[in-house]
Amino acid sequence: MMITELGHFALVLALAVALVQAVVPLVGAARGWRGWMGLGDTAALLQVLLVAVAFAALTHAFVTSDFSLALVTGNSHSAKPMLYKISGVWGNHEGSLLLWSLILASYGAAVAIWGGGLPPTLRARVLAVQGAIGVAFLAFLLFTSNPFLRLANPPFDGQDLNPLLQDPGLAFHPPFLYLGYVGLSMAFSFAIAALIGGRVDAAWARWVRPWTLAAWIFLTIGIAMGSWWAYYELGWGGFWFWDPVENASLMPWLFAAALLHSAIVVEKRESLKAWTILLAILGFGFSLIGTFIVRSGVITSVHAFANDPERGVFILLILAVFVGGGLTLFAARGAALQAKGVFGLVSRESALVFNNLLLSVAAFVVFIGTIWPLVAELFWDRKLSVGAPFFNAAFTPFIVALAVLLPLGAMLAWKRGDVPRAGRALVPVLLLSAGLAALAYSMQTQRSALGPIGLGLGAWVVFGSLADLWGRTGRQGFGERLARMTRLPRADWGKATAHIGFGITLFAVAALLSWKVEDIRVVQPGETFPLGRYDVTLVQVQTDLQGPNYLATQAELRVTRNGPQVTTLFPEKRVYPVTRMPTTEAAIDYGFWRDLYLVIGDQQENGGWTVRSYIEPFANWLWAGCLIMALGGGISLTDRRYRLAAGAAKAKAVTA
Repeated sequence: MMITELGHFALVLALAVALVQAVVPLVGAARGWRGWMGLGDTAALLQVLLVAVAFAALTHAFVTSDFSLALVTGNSHSAKPMLYKISGVWGNHEGSLLLWSLILASYGAAVAIWGGGLPPTLRARVLAVQGAIGVAFLAFLLFTSNPFLRLANPPFDGQDLNPLLQDPGLAFHPPFLYLGYVGLSMAFSFAIAALIGGRVDAAWARWVRPWTLAAWIFLTIGIAMGSWWAYYELGWGGFWFWDPVENASLMPWLFAAALLHSAIVVEKRESLKAWTILLAILGFGFSLIGTFIVRSGVITSVHAFANDPERGVFILLILAVFVGGGLTLFAARGAALQAKGVFGLVSRESALVFNNLLLSVAAFVVFIGTIWPLVAELFWDRKLSVGAPFFNAAFTPFIVALAVLLPLGAMLAWKRGDVPRAGRALVPVLLLSAGLAALAYSMQTQRSALGPIGLGLGAWVVFGSLADLWGRTGRQGFGERLARMTRLPRADWGKATAHIGFGITLFAVAALLSWKVEDIRVVQPGETFPLGRYDVTLVQVQTDLQGPNYLATQAELRVTRNGPQVTTLFPEKRVYPVTRMPTTEAAIDYGFWRDLYLVIGDQQENGGWTVRSYIEPFANWLWAGCLIMALGGGISLTDRRYRLAAGAAKAKAVTA
């Protein structure tokens, strides 16, 4: 009881501290008062401490099954495994919003701790903007979504967590996504601080890139985990369904990727300043739009928070204040951000501009497809459904164009490039990629060209990235070039690694869409049926098996190939008595080249059981590609130029 009240009180104090953080440093920066500016650091550290106390108190309530809290009653149960008691803290609207606020405060504290090399006025303004965002979300939390509301008559037990969320993948997926969503608030804060100060230069880009890169890494991991969860948990045999909530995380990821590439041009050439600021505003804006989609209840999704539209209105107000205010400030001050570097039409800068346009337009295509059913219903009273065919047809061309451009653009020189010179180094890559695509096309029968094209594009990106690394080692002998490659900056290795991960992901997506084998039929116990090169036998089905907090129907399916047994899989259908909600638990035999994916359905009138079977080619390559992309971002984040950026800026200022 006392711990819960302490957490509630800490949350109220955190709102008061956030107000101080939003106002005092901003006034200090305008007046040049160092004491007032320095108060931003203290407020940021105090705010994260208070929000952490509130989060710990709520976690304690879930772990100890304190059903006097309405939130615990609605989202937990005494029989629930401990992992899901803990993940139940953020498996709901109120708790996830508290996690969001904790991460937001943590980013502000990180600036206070590690931002000593920033100019005092810039640091103060960044912390003030972070404090203002904190005020908005803490007010949203306390006034509309208070996680510490009490019940006058606590029940004996709770109503349990949504069974779809009782999964290890969903236990860790939201925190990574929030680290990415909220991480983009740092880019937004730096952008607004730069607009207020009227200065965007190479040093600013070098400071903002690590924060954006960290957000992009977390978003990449979070999206990959969510996609993997949908793949094995929902039993549909797919990895991406263009669900509104999936799209809500993809849009800021695309803008973050564009922002990273745009900031490179600011850092190297001091060009694209206004565009980079705009991308920072839009990236955080689409994070807020994603929050609105998930929490407003206006769009239905299998993993959205079902909440009343009034809360959505509050989020729209936050969106209007910060994004609308940011765009207004950009319109007023953007003209002052004059570009210094001049570059030719054929140059690495131009390639990065084209890269930015492709990523941004792709994000807007996803946005239009996601929001169009709502617009049609609101203005024309028509029920529309925008599904995978639209997104595949509208989104794919931009990604294909991006993949085609990427290796050539990375090898062009800054300021003025030479396409024939860069192209000569890529001729072996082009021949190898075309050869692999032709080989794949000759081996497949009666299938579309999507798989071979995906293999060719993926190989073009992967080997093009390796060729780019090799081209940076000069013209010496093989041994000397190999040794020099190991001494290249980590940012170069990180870029190549991330691009390689993108190429692998591109191929895996095409392979899954093109070469997948699917079979749906009713099977009697003891019956065998073919699945591609395999034979599957339904050995038996057991019903009413008791789990920790569910009842299960479990099938035993034996898989053989030309006689020898490959594996035995045990797919399940579970029913959670408390929520009376069924779930499907697919059984998957993971492999390097393919996954065997089996799902048991309902029993039919003739005594047989519905069995859905899939061969998923190169499925694990998809998750590996995403992790390699994130690894590339992590390698770039360790580049010494980012660690020494602040010191270099200070030294330059002293010399001047």
